[in-house]
Amino acid sequence: MRMTLRQLAVFVAIAQEGTVTRASEAVRLTQSAASMALSDLENGIESPLFDRQGKRLHLNDLGRYLLPQALEILGRAEAFEQAARGELQTVDLRLGSTLTISDYLMPDLMAGFLLKKPDAHLRLQVGNTRQIIEAVSQFQLDLGLIEGSCNLPQLQAIPWGADELAVCSAPTHPLAIKQQHTALHLDDFRDADWIVREEGSGTREVFDKIVLNDLPDARLRLTLGHNEAILKVVAGGIGIGCVSRLAVEPMIDAGQLVVLNTPFWMLIRPFFLLVHRQKYQGPGMKAFMTYCQESI
Repeated sequence: MRMTLRQLAVFVAIAQEGTVTRASEAVRLTQSAASMALSDLENGIESPLFDRQGKRLHLNDLGRYLLPQALEILGRAEAFEQAARGELQTVDLRLGSTLTISDYLMPDLMAGFLLKKPDAHLRLQVGNTRQIIEAVSQFQLDLGLIEGSCNLPQLQAIPWGADELAVCSAPTHPLAIKQQHTALHLDDFRDADWIVREEGSGTREVFDKIVLNDLPDARLRLTLGHNEAILKVVAGGIGIGCVSRLAVEPMIDAGQLVVLNTPFWMLIRPFFLLVHRQKYQGPGMKAFMTYCQESI
């Protein structure tokens, strides 16, 4: 069998981009050259790697099996080439993080890492926990930073600190007023209207597991896709929210929100660094992961 690194690069690009046209742009080849490279690779292994649906190409079972190995070969080849030229391996990472982490932790993490590695190139994709897990599992991201659980066996979830959720309301909300005079109890929340995050987010996962377990008939009045939107609605007096304390604190300091004390709920969620078990971890990726673990 004879295959080239170019053929592998085209295979990976098509797997990630979905079409030969977009893949050819990613590897800086003409469309005909990219098509020929894929054809030569499939002829060489005597088996197709994709299912064709019009212009779209979807990995078949063999393609999914070989993709991690192709990525590792290309990563090691790049490291070999740079070492042969006497260069340090460049840091070029595709990062993904959930909304809370992207808003309150990633700016400092990325800025601090770039001070240590000025030539590094970092690209950040933001989504909820489910979306980041999917992107890492499909090798669309090198590393994910999430605040929810991940049960996919092909992904390694490395513990990375923790976050606390806070139940909050406007200062004028009946529960906030009652709290000034007496401790709140679980029954006080049975008639509350909740403003919550969407399904698939780490915040919603904790809310469903803990709060809805005690209040299965809770009224979910609004479902929103961002912490800031929830906090603005809650500050306007419509219902109560359950979001990261990192997000709530600025509005508490401004007097727009108050935290409702709920000692009967342990609203703690872990942070994880998420990486595919078959992903080649070059020095740059290892350096960023180490920096994250040391900075939390």
